[in-house]
Amino acid sequence: MSSPYRAIFAAPGARAFSTAGLLARMPLSMMGIGIVTMISEITGEYGLAGALSAALALATAAMGPQVSRLVDRYGQRRVLRPATLFSVAATACLLLGARLRWPHWTLFVLVLGVGAVPSVGAMVRARWAALYRDSPHHLHTAYSAESVIDELVFIAGPVLAIGLSTGWFPEAGPFLAGVFLLLGVFWLTAQRATEPPPSGTAHGGGGSALRSGGLRVLVGTSVALGALFGSIEVVTVAFAEELGHKALSSVVLAVWALGSCIAGTVFGLLRPKGEPARRWLVGVCVMAVSMIPLQLVGNLPSLTVALFFAGLAIAPTMVTTMALVERHVPRANLTEGMTWTSTGMAVGAALGSSLAGAVVDASGAGTGYAVPGVAGALAAVGAFLGYRRLRSARERVPRRTGTSVPLPRGGSGAHDGDTSKGTNHGVGEDERVA
Repeated sequence: MSSPYRAIFAAPGARAFSTAGLLARMPLSMMGIGIVTMISEITGEYGLAGALSAALALATAAMGPQVSRLVDRYGQRRVLRPATLFSVAATACLLLGARLRWPHWTLFVLVLGVGAVPSVGAMVRARWAALYRDSPHHLHTAYSAESVIDELVFIAGPVLAIGLSTGWFPEAGPFLAGVFLLLGVFWLTAQRATEPPPSGTAHGGGGSALRSGGLRVLVGTSVALGALFGSIEVVTVAFAEELGHKALSSVVLAVWALGSCIAGTVFGLLRPKGEPARRWLVGVCVMAVSMIPLQLVGNLPSLTVALFFAGLAIAPTMVTTMALVERHVPRANLTEGMTWTSTGMAVGAALGSSLAGAVVDASGAGTGYAVPGVAGALAAVGAFLGYRRLRSARERVPRRTGTSVPLPRGGSGAHDGDTSKGTNHGVGEDERVA
């Protein structure tokens, strides 16, 4: 491991909470595809399987920010443990209901309960933010490491879920996802020393993190990027099937994630200068432009190369997104703010995958790559329109006394490469956003 990564993981408890977070995040990539595989194996009804997966995505998107808002108010341990137990209990009932062929409506009700799963990635990043709030360089490396972990989860999770459900027993994939969630969350919340202090009722009652105009820009763009991600997965599977090599679609998508892994690792070694808003805008635009070659591919090798290069922009853009969330959202709402961006991605992915499937059915897989192309263009337009809002950083954050002050402009923010501890200009501890 390179020196900057050794440095961040040298902090007491850092390695343990990041490892627990990796384990608890596995259901993020396992549960949806595991349910699809389980239902299709037991009933052969792909329509039902897809509908349940979509319901799970929407339930997670709806409940995730609410769980995170409670975490900001009461703390991770008090909220995550009961939420996880509820989600795992719903998962167990869903597996039983699928096996016993309960009525379809009961399966949809149970999937809503499974969707109460907490946004573990936001919980881990909040711990990094609390640990390195006065060291922007270390925090940049930590966010990069977490982005790489996200990609590893999405590489390994579907392989485990599909392999277990097809090779062992149909319920094995979502069952193991539930076990990972239970063990990971309880391990994470047992680590009290690195848990961010809750804001308490005094700050938690101040409203949603979405009051921030900057966060609304990031969430809106995340919806478009989520549509890009979700549609690429669907169209790539269909494209490989048309060419008679459906099994290779997982390899092609793994190469896409590998490109993001490599870029995220390298990005964590760098010390970016200038405004994070500008880096974010460039990253979103590069992701949009990288969709153009997909419209021209005619075979799997060329598709693999195109997706590898498309993946290089993902992790750096996601890392910068988290930095901007921290800059624009009050610390008392930080976990909720981070969760809203992943919620936007989840909603976009559900929309993108559905639209891509319809386009593939109507016009073929080759035409289907127009969906991520349009999604990328919409993301770029949204980024341009919101750039001024992100750059100004004039969001107002409550003081302890109930007054408010504007955040620093432009290059004075901590994420702009200024390592001094005086960048907050007198703002109190609960007011920092960088």
